[in-house]
Amino acid sequence: MINKETNRQLAKRSIVETYQTKQTDTGSPAVQIALLTDRINQLQEHFAAHGKDNHSRRGLRAKIEKRRKLMNYMKKHQPDAYQQLIGRLGIRG
Repeated sequence: MINKETNRQLAKRSIVETYQTKQTDTGSPAVQIALLTDRINQLQEHFAAHGKDNHSRRGLRAKIEKRRKLMNYMKKHQPDAYQQLIGRLGIRG
């Protein structure tokens, strides 16, 4: 069976490769924040067309909260990497 990756899987792989700190890094806070930011941006576009989709809005709020917690952790433990990350992602000005 041929493994066909969807556009979403390719985008996720691209984000992981961009933000990883070493070859096997797939779960560091920077990678997780970048993946959550991408998904949050996609959901915001979804709500532009589907304003009454409150079930998905709940998931969006959960993703935003998880990203906020990861960012607080990174700000506390890796302040230099945190500043670089928010600059690269365009979060918080």
